[in-house]
Amino acid sequence: MILKYCGAFDSDTALRSSWDIDDEYEKFIRRMNPPRVVIDNEACVNATVIRVDSANKHGILLEVVQFLTDLNLIITKAYISSDGGWFMDVFNVTDRDGKKLWDEEILDYIRKSLGPDSCFLPSRKRSVGVSPSTDYTSIELTGTDRPGLLSEVTAVLKNLKCNVVDAEVWTHNTRAASVMHVTGESSGLAITDPERLSTIKNLLYNILKGNNKTREAKTVVSLCSTHTDRRLHQMMFDDRDYDRSDRDLTDETLRPNVTVVNIYDKDYSVVMIRCKDRPKLLFDTVCTLTDMQYVVFHANVGAEGAEAYQEYYIRHVDGFPVNSEAERQRVIQCLEAAIERRVSEGLKLELCTSDRVGLLSDVTRIFRENSLSVTRAEVTTRAGKAINTFYVRDATGNSVDAKTIDSIRQAIGQTILQVKGGSELSRSAPQESPTRFLFSGLFRSKSLCNFGLVRPYS
Repeated sequence: MILKYCGAFDSDTALRSSWDIDDEYEKFIRRMNPPRVVIDNEACVNATVIRVDSANKHGILLEVVQFLTDLNLIITKAYISSDGGWFMDVFNVTDRDGKKLWDEEILDYIRKSLGPDSCFLPSRKRSVGVSPSTDYTSIELTGTDRPGLLSEVTAVLKNLKCNVVDAEVWTHNTRAASVMHVTGESSGLAITDPERLSTIKNLLYNILKGNNKTREAKTVVSLCSTHTDRRLHQMMFDDRDYDRSDRDLTDETLRPNVTVVNIYDKDYSVVMIRCKDRPKLLFDTVCTLTDMQYVVFHANVGAEGAEAYQEYYIRHVDGFPVNSEAERQRVIQCLEAAIERRVSEGLKLELCTSDRVGLLSDVTRIFRENSLSVTRAEVTTRAGKAINTFYVRDATGNSVDAKTIDSIRQAIGQTILQVKGGSELSRSAPQESPTRFLFSGLFRSKSLCNFGLVRPYS
């Protein structure tokens, strides 16, 4: 169990001082070599082309991909080159509707955020790094998944008079992770009382731990703000959700196709991925490679129909390629897990209503009472409105019966809870992910491999 307060200890002060030094150095480098951003709506018929050139540094690719992803843009193609001291990337992007970007306000925001003006923004705010928050208290949860877990967690928060304003829930390979932002019921602000925070931490840890004797649970309560998606990847990676037991009976054909080979005489390892295409896929794979301390020197990313392909030329930060079979297997397993975590398995339910303390607890209790498991959840609050998305399945892992959904909608409200993707009712199979017990419950074209320039790892 961990309880921390940003800015409360000398180590945090030293960390902020280190950040400030790093930021000043980065500003100097960027002034000497200002980044250049070119946005072109003529070069491609069906996408806006964004070219980014700047001085290279570890993690810059993730920063750019994260920025574009946070704008809800779809990256349809990407060409990446960062060999030497310069970073040169080309991204083909569209909006969520598959259309080019024509809004000049958005285009200008991209230019300013990625161009020379961005040199005055601290790098830690563009990455996963922490920063103090007075708006909410952040709760990070990691543990073994079981039926009813999300309902139990939210019930505890309701009893402690905590309002969940934002939350993201992921599950994978019998493990569960969540980042929740909560406020006090009376104040509407972050909870700062140490005794109350300790109570929240201890009660949630007991819920997560349950009777599990083999796997650890972890609860972190803090006054820090992080990038939620990046943090969830890190939490599940640290929890080793990529480990598969010998009893795992999952059909391997359902997994992403990930291979790692070594290139002839170039000291690169080449990672090739083929899987079902979806939003944020590039972010998920680049995030994982970065957090595993690999540097992407070249990459080619795209899609053919519903299938995505990605090819990365990488080395570890120590300058060496993948150099053992154990390391190769770990890269493959971690990338498979990164792709599978966000897959939306199950029936999609959308809830929109006025926010109130205990709303999430009441909704998940109704799900639990009707034997539904939540495979993934996104909870947001905007202008007093709760806008929540749940992906649910029957607690046994089967598709949801239509009568069950009718009963739930009657209990919650027909206009409040909407069903999306009705084909999942009673007869659908998982979209892609092989996970079962959940949080409540390469290139076909011009790859270097095709030209015989790389060989399988040996």
